[in-house]
Amino acid sequence: MPSRTPAEKLRSTLPKVPKVPGVSRRQQYSASTKKALVDVAARLFTEQGYAATSLDAIVAGARVTKGALYHHFSGKQAVFEAVFERIEQDASSHIRKALKKSNDPWDKALIGLRAFLEIVQDPGYQRIVIQEGPAVLGYERFREQEERSSFGLVQEMVKLVLEGSAYDLSDEMLGTFSRIFFGAMSAAGESVSTAAEPKIAVAQVETAMAFILAGLRSLAESGVELPDPEDLLPGDSEA
Repeated sequence: MPSRTPAEKLRSTLPKVPKVPGVSRRQQYSASTKKALVDVAARLFTEQGYAATSLDAIVAGARVTKGALYHHFSGKQAVFEAVFERIEQDASSHIRKALKKSNDPWDKALIGLRAFLEIVQDPGYQRIVIQEGPAVLGYERFREQEERSSFGLVQEMVKLVLEGSAYDLSDEMLGTFSRIFFGAMSAAGESVSTAAEPKIAVAQVETAMAFILAGLRSLAESGVELPDPEDLLPGDSEA
């Protein structure tokens, strides 16, 4: 019996891909290869950090060739971006699932906050999104990724809360509120991820944010009007 080539030996070690109707074996294999690469990269980036993780280690862990990696990604940064996207998407899915527990917009805001605080305690989220993300992706790209995932979710929650109140806000003001709350949540997430006592930090953040939301709710329900931003602009100076 002739000996197998290295490529044949490699293929024999890979898990069998179940047949999916309407999808070719090649497409299924390609998808499973990409998933394996992202799975391994996520683990290595979390454990070792971006700088200490090599492409050789990623392909070895995924049991594929470097050519297979370059078929899907242009390089290590592209692999990191795929890992980042997956973690952010998983985080958004976790929060959306939690939000289904209530129909009250104010309760949803607190539920969403608690779900977010659970996420920021995950080592993968801490290392890849909070610590490594801004430096590896660059500020602009990092913000683009957040805008497509976590910021959009915060925007939805803020819109539900404010539209449930008596306030009739423009899209610009809704966006302003969203950015302020998103900034507060991002800062809170970073403080929790770096805290010596994460559970205490979570309790402190939740207390502070709940207090702020309670104050906003009280103002809305008591009929206090939001000032018109144009009224805060300085008037023309008299001659």
